[in-house]
Amino acid sequence: MRHGKKVNHLGRTKSHRSALLSNMAVSLIKSKRITTTVAKAKELRKYAEPLITKSKNDTTHSRRVVFSYLQDKEAVTELFTTISEKVAERNGGYTRIIKLGTRLGDNAEMALIELVDFNENLLSTDGDSSGAGKSRRSRRGKKKSSEETVEAVAETTEEVVAEEAAPAEEANDSSEEEKED
Repeated sequence: MRHGKKVNHLGRTKSHRSALLSNMAVSLIKSKRITTTVAKAKELRKYAEPLITKSKNDTTHSRRVVFSYLQDKEAVTELFTTISEKVAERNGGYTRIIKLGTRLGDNAEMALIELVDFNENLLSTDGDSSGAGKSRRSRRGKKKSSEETVEAVAETTEEVVAEEAAPAEEANDSSEEEKED
């Protein structure tokens, strides 16, 4: 029975799992979004969000605690400068997980995990449909804004998938040119 066992071991030992999550957190902090499996993304959220919360308090102690988890000076500097400034007024929920479908090789469920405040496409659409002039709430307004948000997320996902596919296409083009020579 599984009663009370809340840790997803991800099929790894403790040391391997902690190294995996540390490396993924560093990648998330440096590139602001990464593509991984859904299970790893959910575990990464549990690992990275407390570190982001700790970065709001910029003291030597909190920097050392975060460094003990990440083991990367550049990532710690990035976290305590740019990221902590953007999430200063947010009370949690710093990451967003968007499901992408399944991977071709092993049919694993894939997801995009990103830092919420660093997606300019969604930030611009949220600012336009804020509804600041309304004094009353209605159900009609909610449906429109949620549909717009879903469309914006879909567009962002398509852009990310296109960005990831572009380097692969360029590599194929260069290999075809070499064959022709």
